[in-house]
Amino acid sequence: MEQSGILDSSDVAVVLVAAGRGVRAGGGLPKQYRPLTGRPVLAHTLAALAAALPQALVTPVIHPDDRALFDDAARGFTGPMSAPVPGGATRQQSVLHGLRALSQERIKVVLIHDAARPFASIGLIRAAVDAARRHRAAAPATLVADALKTIGPDGALLGAVDRASVRAVQTPQAFDLALISSAHERAAAAGLVDLPDDVAVAQWAGHAVHTFPGEAQNMKLTEPDDFLAAQARLLAGLGDVRTGLGYDVHAFGPGDHVWLGGVRIPHAAALVGHSDADVLLHALTDAILGALADGDIGAHFPPSDPQWKGAASDAFLRDAVARVTARGGVVAHLDATVICEAPKVGPHRDAIRARIAQIAGVDVGRVGVKATTSEQLGFTGRREGIAAQAIATIRLPFGSV
Repeated sequence: MEQSGILDSSDVAVVLVAAGRGVRAGGGLPKQYRPLTGRPVLAHTLAALAAALPQALVTPVIHPDDRALFDDAARGFTGPMSAPVPGGATRQQSVLHGLRALSQERIKVVLIHDAARPFASIGLIRAAVDAARRHRAAAPATLVADALKTIGPDGALLGAVDRASVRAVQTPQAFDLALISSAHERAAAAGLVDLPDDVAVAQWAGHAVHTFPGEAQNMKLTEPDDFLAAQARLLAGLGDVRTGLGYDVHAFGPGDHVWLGGVRIPHAAALVGHSDADVLLHALTDAILGALADGDIGAHFPPSDPQWKGAASDAFLRDAVARVTARGGVVAHLDATVICEAPKVGPHRDAIRARIAQIAGVDVGRVGVKATTSEQLGFTGRREGIAAQAIATIRLPFGSV
């Protein structure tokens, strides 16, 4: 169905399965929230869905403990989205919860997609919708290149499997909503809670499931090496490398602490400014804006605007990073030098690096923080204030302006 050359997805929903823990992937966070080029995996997946089906209702199914992580990952999503649905103990139960949350009146076709598959193309996603309309139950499948063997309980190879008769099945799996909802309800009523995927649920209920061509690039991120491959793949398209320089200075005034890199450091004086006067975050913000050729911090957050009086400067750095992300780019590295006689930065360096990394959404290994004195020369040497210099390296897609 087309409207003005755009696929009509107004009767389509996507149950986005994001309730798993993903422990095999490592990295501490559930894999759907781990960063890829500075953005959570889930954010990449949502962007792919929005590009293919801008009218489709996305119904996320998440772990109850992950609401804050989900909200952060979904912040830039512009399509229709229902409130997150709490997942179940198994994937099958999570999908059932998502299906139950859908409006039976409006939705005719439902795609069920793994949050950890961020590379599904527009063509693949739209082919899934078409296959569901044609066959009522369908899934993308790819040929298997490796030789397939069965093994015994001791690990010894037994018989061969004919590759021509097998396929690797991916998501999004696509269904008539009434068909797959009924199949899931029947399976749950029969006490089945851990069938491997929605194809298996439909087949258990007696429905034929058709296949359509899958894509090798539509990989599911499962192991640590998958993340390395995904990161390399995304960075390969970001060959426009730019750098920007930032500099800021603030004078001392009355107070008992200073803010440096988003960290509160006790001191005999405070830095004076319209915001919290975090000289380090200001320099980093200007460095990123410089790499974008997008003005400076004063142009975006003018001191004449009362809303920024006393504001925490992490908002400025987040905004600069968001401008990079909006242009399809990533922050590759941040490096800064604080220039002052006091306070001593060394004892706080690790905390400052961690805080900057958190604000900018990058790995702490991509943040450098150094400190130096000016050998008692100039205003910093006279302990009249603090200066900071920063360099930001960003990567943008080729053709960016």
